[in-house]
Amino acid sequence: MPSRKTAASLQTADVEPASTGEVAAPSVAGAEADVLSRAQAGDHHAFAQLYSLHKRRIYSLCLRMVGNVAEAEDLTQEAFLQLHRKIATFRGDSAFSTWLHRLAINVVLMHLRKKGLSVISLDEAMEPTPEEGPGRSFGAPDLSLTGSIDRLALERAIAELPAGYRLIFVLHDIEGYEHNEIAAMLDCSIGNSKSQLHKARLKLRDAMRTIPRREGRR
Repeated sequence: MPSRKTAASLQTADVEPASTGEVAAPSVAGAEADVLSRAQAGDHHAFAQLYSLHKRRIYSLCLRMVGNVAEAEDLTQEAFLQLHRKIATFRGDSAFSTWLHRLAINVVLMHLRKKGLSVISLDEAMEPTPEEGPGRSFGAPDLSLTGSIDRLALERAIAELPAGYRLIFVLHDIEGYEHNEIAAMLDCSIGNSKSQLHKARLKLRDAMRTIPRREGRR
């Protein structure tokens, strides 16, 4: 069983997107399948191996979603506690990593609701603001963010987003969920999900311009 000390030792800078390295070589995938099978049968050593394999990405996901290191550490622990309880229910209908990420997302959303925080504002205006310009459509890729080489600055900018914007951006642009899936998760409309994502990208684009200047003044 993973300890709180283990989670606390994770590096906050290690926040590679969940999709990185998802396509494993057959031998690696086969080895993980064997570990998973043993963990489902109650092998604690095998479960510890799964924890070691996935802890960094789950921590990164939690950190991106809540923007707080201490909360992310706690939520990582809770996600793996939930995994320990529910691992026998995994039937292989999707990749294990996909299933685990969805479990962790649910843990984070439940945490936010228990805190009394609205995970998304339903009052966001759907009309584009003047600085958005007439040529952009909600949900369209923001090419100014695509392929950003300053990953650390981008991570800081994501952490500074308002909670609702941050959740939508992480779920759509990092985790790869479609707007209809996000709408179901957050109990909002598809249009609202698209609007929040669009505004999140605008804020990130602005933040990426200002963060280097702020760093330079230190």
